Amino acid sequence: MVEVAETSEQSASQDTGLVAQLRRDFADRLLAEQTTCDGIPTFWVDRQHLKSLLKSLRDDTQPRFEMLFDITAIDERLRVHRAGQPAAEFTVVYHLMSFSGDCDVRIKVPLMDADLSLPTCIDLWPAANWYERETWDMFGIDFDGHPNLYRIVLPPTWTGHALRKEHPARATEMEPFSLDDEKEEYEQQALLFKPEEWGMKRRSKTSEFMFLNLGPNHPSVHGAFRIALQLDGEIVMDAVPDIGYHHRGAEKMGERQSWHTFIPYTDRIDYLGGVMNNLPYVMAVEKMAGIEVPARAQVIRVMLAEMFRICSHLLFYGTFAQDVGQLSPIFYMFVERERIFNIIESICGARMHPGWFRIGGVAQDLPNGWEQRVAELLDFMPPRIDEYDKMVLNNGIVKRRSQGIGAYNTQQAYDWGVTGAGLRATGLEWDFRKQRPYSGYDNFDFDVPIAINGDCYDRCAVRVEEMRQSLRIIKQCLDNMPGGDYKADHPLTTPPRKEKTLQDIETLINHFLSVSWGPVIPPEEATVSVEATKGINSYYLVSDGSTTSYRTRIRTPSFAHLQMIPEISRGFMVADLIAIIASIDFVMADVDR
Repeated sequence: MVEVAETSEQSASQDTGLVAQLRRDFADRLLAEQTTCDGIPTFWVDRQHLKSLLKSLRDDTQPRFEMLFDITAIDERLRVHRAGQPAAEFTVVYHLMSFSGDCDVRIKVPLMDADLSLPTCIDLWPAANWYERETWDMFGIDFDGHPNLYRIVLPPTWTGHALRKEHPARATEMEPFSLDDEKEEYEQQALLFKPEEWGMKRRSKTSEFMFLNLGPNHPSVHGAFRIALQLDGEIVMDAVPDIGYHHRGAEKMGERQSWHTFIPYTDRIDYLGGVMNNLPYVMAVEKMAGIEVPARAQVIRVMLAEMFRICSHLLFYGTFAQDVGQLSPIFYMFVERERIFNIIESICGARMHPGWFRIGGVAQDLPNGWEQRVAELLDFMPPRIDEYDKMVLNNGIVKRRSQGIGAYNTQQAYDWGVTGAGLRATGLEWDFRKQRPYSGYDNFDFDVPIAINGDCYDRCAVRVEEMRQSLRIIKQCLDNMPGGDYKADHPLTTPPRKEKTLQDIETLINHFLSVSWGPVIPPEEATVSVEATKGINSYYLVSDGSTTSYRTRIRTPSFAHLQMIPEISRGFMVADLIAIIASIDFVMADVDR
């Protein structure tokens, strides 16, 4: 507890020092400072000073901000509550993360619709490539100097920019879809693979390259995901990921649903993470609403989130072994995963997608007998993990297929926005649950597993040890479950606790309105991040004082991780590429949203 408290105080003092430093060094170049309820220092800067500010934050400030965590935009044209903010019709938002200082900073650039352009920052962080493409795709904002500014999640033939406010949010707001012969031919032509458009050459001085589509319908790419390969024999010369086949417009949905009714949609982002997807979203709403979550609800959330972490890692573990040629483990691991889902179902009433967390707590209290079910998990799971070590991690073929393959170091992880087990496999002991505890994680005793080689094998080994640490956390939840309420009594808690609706008509009316319309959240904005199954997942929410979100930004770890595939695949063989893809641990819904 003392160590966590010191970390929090240190982070707060570093934030204060950063603000003073930026005020001193960029006083004449900062347009405004903005105070947000999440406490992240937020500065507005004109575009001509953007690059110098970003470079200074990366290289010169104390602390340094090693990672470009996210780039997104806000269509400000319909927003009412913007007091103290510079005039803007669109705002581009840069979120930087400091691992050395355990803090974040947010940089905003105001733009007008008639002149939507910014300089690219790919030369500072290569991870900016996809984030800038996505911002152009969704909002139509140009990034001068970007090498390939074309659509990334929407089809190349798409018209318009989907996250602008004038773009329809429902299919019923558009004309019925039709596909005549002429349009079908047009769409087919747009899908033709032309190596030059992907930055590939057809031949070198000594050989003629072969081009191969891996996916979008291939079991080794784990979903609707395509990689265009440039091959010299079996050697990968280049590998260009092509995403967007699973895009469902989750952020647009977040801006049309009420604060409450969007919760089940979050389950479908990392669809293997279950209620862990609910957590950053409801915590961001709670932060804006000023809701204090009861201790019992926090511990219940932690227990269920760690159960889903184990389920997700089991699926990764089995498919990783399968992709490098060992077929048996996945069948064993699916049995254990099903047993855990049965326990989750007995608590939540559903398995993979319970949508069980609520604004202010959880859907209902733990059922009678929950202790026996959780104790059952703690009994059967540890020896099974030990057995899997013998089958997989200690298997000579698995080691030869994965050790030394797809390796990268900590600096490369920073450059490409890699978080989670992929970052810890490079030797950096950094876990959001430890460094910036949320939902009461500071009350739990657990270790942060790391490795040192940053290769496929180490990424797997870190996740295996994380399962053991999750079991430690779950046991502490079982042994120390607090009493009290499972949901806050705050008026914006949604919905109010159901048992009270049977006592008076006023509470029944509030319950009905909270479910159908959702609460009215004060005009605020907040970013909340969690250590999800695949890395750091965050929600950046903007409220305009309404029953719906004005802007919902979902930053997922898998989006950043797939962008790194070319960096760590060149020079390996196609079979090695399969091991690299498997070791990343992603699902396409987490990438495309």
